[in-house]
Amino acid sequence: MSVAVQLFAALALILVLARVLGGLAVRLAQPAVVGEIVAGILLGPTLFHGELANMVIQPAIRPELSALANLGVALFMFAVGLEADLTRTGDARAAVSVSVMATVLPLALGAGLGLVVASSRSTPDRTAFVMFFAVSMAVTAFPVLARILIERGLHRGRLGSLALASASLSDVIVWSLLVVVVAAVNPSGGSPWRLVLLVPYLAALVAVRPLLRRLLRQSGQRSSRRLSRDRFVVLFIGMLVSAGFTEFLGLHFIFGAFIFGALIPRDVPSETSAEVVHQAGRLGGLLLPIYFVVAGLQVDLSGIGVGSLVTLMLILLVAVGGKLGGGYLGGRVAGLDNRTALGVGVLMNTRGLTELVILTVGLQLGVLDGSLYTLLVVMAVVTTAMTGPLLEVLKLSDASVHPNSGDSFLPAATESGQSAR
Repeated sequence: MSVAVQLFAALALILVLARVLGGLAVRLAQPAVVGEIVAGILLGPTLFHGELANMVIQPAIRPELSALANLGVALFMFAVGLEADLTRTGDARAAVSVSVMATVLPLALGAGLGLVVASSRSTPDRTAFVMFFAVSMAVTAFPVLARILIERGLHRGRLGSLALASASLSDVIVWSLLVVVVAAVNPSGGSPWRLVLLVPYLAALVAVRPLLRRLLRQSGQRSSRRLSRDRFVVLFIGMLVSAGFTEFLGLHFIFGAFIFGALIPRDVPSETSAEVVHQAGRLGGLLLPIYFVVAGLQVDLSGIGVGSLVTLMLILLVAVGGKLGGGYLGGRVAGLDNRTALGVGVLMNTRGLTELVILTVGLQLGVLDGSLYTLLVVMAVVTTAMTGPLLEVLKLSDASVHPNSGDSFLPAATESGQSAR
C-alpha cells in the first residue's frame, strides 16, 4: 500500500473518530476537546500495547501527520493570540487580582511539587524541569472557557466578563514565562547570534501592525463586512512567517503564531475580527484532530502503576487547588461574593488543548518523559471535564442554553463562537 493511500485512510479514520467522540462529549455537556483527546489516546499505545497505533498510524506516514498537526496548532495559537485581548478588562482591578492570584499560586505550588517529582526521577536539568512543571500548572484554556460561558449564558454578566479578562491576562503571563523556560531549556536550539535577531523581529511586527489595521478596516468598510479570501491569505502568510521565524530563533513555532495573533489590532469592526477567527477555525478544525492523535501516540495509560497513581493524585490536587484556589482568592480580594468567586476559580481551572500544546513542547524538549507526560495529559482532561459539573453545583448556568458541537475550534467571546477546544 502506497504512503499516500495510508495517509488518506489514516486521516479519514482520525477525523471520523474525533468527530464521533467529540460529539459524544458535547452530548454529555462536556467541551468537544475532551472527546477528541480521548480519541487520540484510544489510537495510541494504551490499547493493545501500541499494536492498534502501528496498524492505523503506520510509521511511514507519521512525519506527514506531524506536519499537518503542527499547522493546526499554529492556527490554534494564532487564534488564541487574537482572543487574548487585554483591552477587554472591564473591572480592571478585579481582572488583575484574579489573573495574578490564579497564576502565582499554581506556579508556586507547581514549583514545590516539581521539586518533589524531580527528586524521584532522573532529570537532566532539575531547574528547567521545575520551571516547566510550574508553568504547566498555571495554564487556563481561554477557548474552552469562552465556549462554556457562551453555552451557559454567562458571558454577558460580571462573572463572564471577569473570567474572560482574567484568562486573557493569565494567558499573556503564562506564555511569556514559557518563552523564558524554552529559551533556558533549549539554549542550543539556536545560535546566540540568532537570538540577537529577536529585537528586529519584534520591531518588524510593530511596523506591520498599522498595515494590518488598514487591511482589516478595509474589510470592515465593505457592505458584507466579510473578510475576503485574499486578505485572509495575507494574515495566514504573516502567521506562517512569524511562526517559522521563532522556530528559527531556537524558540518554538507556537510563540510566533501566538504573537502574530496578539498583534492584530483590536480597533477594527468586531464582525471582521470574528471572521478572522471563523476562517482560521474552519481550517484548524480539520487539522487539530490530527494533533490529538499525534499527541495521543505518546500517552500510555496501561503503564500507570500504584506509584504513578499517587503522583497523579498530587498533580490533580496541586492543579485544581492552585487554579481554583487562586481564582477564588483573587475574586474575594476584588470584592466578589463567595459563590461568584468560586465560579471564577472553577473557570480558571479549565485547561483543554492549551495545556496539551504546552505539554507537547515539554515532551519535544526532553523536559518531560513519557510517563509524566501521560499523567499531565490525564490532569488536563480531568480539570477540563470537571468545569461544567462544578458550575452546575454552584448553579452558575442558564438552563436555556445548551451545548452544541459546531465546527470552529475557537470561539470569539460572542455568540458567534462555536465548539471549543
